[in-house]
Amino acid sequence: MLTGKLFIVPTPIGNLEDITFRAIKVLKEVNLILAEDTRTSKKLLQHYNINTPMQSHHMHNEHKTIDGILQKLKSGDQIALISDAGTPAISDPGFLLSRACVEQNIEIECLPGATAFVPALVISGLPNDRFVFEGFLPLKKGRQTRLATLAEESRTMVFYESPHKLLKTISQFVTYFGPQRPISVSRELTKMYEETVRGTTSEVLAHFESIPPKGEFVIVVAGKK
Repeated sequence: MLTGKLFIVPTPIGNLEDITFRAIKVLKEVNLILAEDTRTSKKLLQHYNINTPMQSHHMHNEHKTIDGILQKLKSGDQIALISDAGTPAISDPGFLLSRACVEQNIEIECLPGATAFVPALVISGLPNDRFVFEGFLPLKKGRQTRLATLAEESRTMVFYESPHKLLKTISQFVTYFGPQRPISVSRELTKMYEETVRGTTSEVLAHFESIPPKGEFVIVVAGKK
């Protein structure tokens, strides 16, 4: 039986030049590109003269579209999965489809490439030989329980956060981790207004209370000593 392949392709997190030659080649050669937001991805594809058909695949429809995608792969199609920015399945859609492919013995190939937390961790100045990636904290249920557990974590911790929740999150870090815990907050990585603010949780909170947060954030927090 002819079986296709799923390519998981990282895309730039800001600067359009942060894409590999191989990623462009794959996106041009596959039969279909699954995109988190086709409007966002269209700009990237047009920039690199990629004319491959796109199909929407995001957190609100992925449960419904997986069966159809699997049928295409089983019929021999080569399909690429991309997210709006970075590596799919890292705080983005992708896990459900990749798991389904594994269960159906469909080949998966993940290309290396852009992801936001790696540069933020590297430039934080905090220990990065061992770390935990937490992504986005729970919005409501389980948030306090998770923070209480992480207060005892000895490894460096990495979080993603949106601008309108940043102050709340750092304020909770002050409460659960203490006002003197070292922290590094990076925003708009690879973009024109890229910035990293380092200090204690209380110092960084004061900074963003005086300067309203804008952009997407990666927060790196030192573990408990």
